[in-house]
Amino acid sequence: MSGIKMTSLICFDDHKSFTDEIRKRFSDPARYNVTSFTSRQEFIGYCKNEKENYACKVAIIGVPDAKEQLAMVEEFTMEVKKVDPKTGLILLASPEKMDDVKKTVMFNIDAYIPRNANTVLRVHNTVKKLISEHSINYYRKKRNVSVYILIGFLVIALGTLLFAYFKLPGYF
Repeated sequence: MSGIKMTSLICFDDHKSFTDEIRKRFSDPARYNVTSFTSRQEFIGYCKNEKENYACKVAIIGVPDAKEQLAMVEEFTMEVKKVDPKTGLILLASPEKMDDVKKTVMFNIDAYIPRNANTVLRVHNTVKKLISEHSINYYRKKRNVSVYILIGFLVIALGTLLFAYFKLPGYF
């Protein structure tokens, strides 16, 4: 399976608290492109400019601890999904605020991960799951095109055979 080569991990981290750990975990530059942003405008601008549809894109967003900023995070996730609907979204939040985050931001999120000692491992597993889903969808589209071409060829061959049978019955 050599179709999907690159995975783009786009981190939104206000305080650069988890980005270094993510970079260490996904250190292979041939397979992963890890970029980090601290402002919403740069993040959205990067998502708009990166239009590689064959690449799997995963946005990792660190949720602030303040309850007032949860509405901003919801708008932010909607804006990311509006720019590219195929982007996978992972939200990182403190364990105490996880219920509030799940209640406020409940649409278009692939995973909610609490910030603790094994956050990076959970992010890695979720990214692998999203890569697998992206690959399955990619190869499903290729398979469907191949099946349509095969069906078209069979219809043309059957039509030619019927035409020959009725116009040239001596050969059958």
